[in-house]
Amino acid sequence: MSKKTILTSAVTGAGDTTKKSPYVPVTPEEIAKSAIDAAKAGATIAHIHVRDPKTGGISHDPALFREVVARIRESETDVIINLTSGGGGDWIPSEEDPTVGGPGTDMQTPEERHEPIGELLPEICTLDCGSVNFGDQLYVSTTDWLRRQAKLIQQSGVKPELECFDTGHLRFANQLIKEGLIDGDPMFQFCLGIPWGADADAETMLYMRDRLPKNAHWSAFGIGRMQLPVAVQSLLLGGNMRVGLEDNLYLDKGVMATNAQLVEKAVTAMSSLGVAPMTPAEARVHLGLKNPS
Repeated sequence: MSKKTILTSAVTGAGDTTKKSPYVPVTPEEIAKSAIDAAKAGATIAHIHVRDPKTGGISHDPALFREVVARIRESETDVIINLTSGGGGDWIPSEEDPTVGGPGTDMQTPEERHEPIGELLPEICTLDCGSVNFGDQLYVSTTDWLRRQAKLIQQSGVKPELECFDTGHLRFANQLIKEGLIDGDPMFQFCLGIPWGADADAETMLYMRDRLPKNAHWSAFGIGRMQLPVAVQSLLLGGNMRVGLEDNLYLDKGVMATNAQLVEKAVTAMSSLGVAPMTPAEARVHLGLKNPS
């Protein structure tokens, strides 16, 4: 096989999925092990959130990120670490007073979102490039906040993965590039099929791909049953691939998956098209990443 592509495993996410599947990792030990298992199955990159070990719910605790990263780096399995920096953006207006956040609201400043990135210096971190109606809540990431956060990421030397949940996010990501806030060849992730963002279909993917800078690297993911179709469509259109329990819990209809199994399924699909996953070492060169600390 001469053609290679980057395969990301998004191992846990922040959604309310731990009650739906026993395979969603929760503790730092479980998250690190799942990332390592995914890497052994063929994943190039592990995209990582952390969870409250007691509740399984969302957490932004730098100590939890610290433990996950340490466990991965101390293992004998190489994988590129991609930490989320999109936490703390959930806004649900209070029924009594819509000017304040109600139950479920979880907000952080750009500096707070960046804290684990600045401390741990992963090779990649996400940058969610705009606000969006995310299901029944609003995800808040204003343009001024994004400029501040992009500058912090730039100063840290970490490569941002520009996450675009809608077409306007892509427009603003390109604006960040024009303003000199993104170094090197930019890296985009199209986040498709999430209510109420961009659709998970080929037309939307083509629209977004055709508006990228010529030197951009890109990938796309879909959620639920659209995970593998979107990943394969991304590959066919010249992009990279992402799978994982953050986006989809099932291997087949009614069959719960592990992250490693989802990676294996993606690798099989890639192989049928004459493509293999890049190794982390190959991807570091391809993306112009710094070596892990």
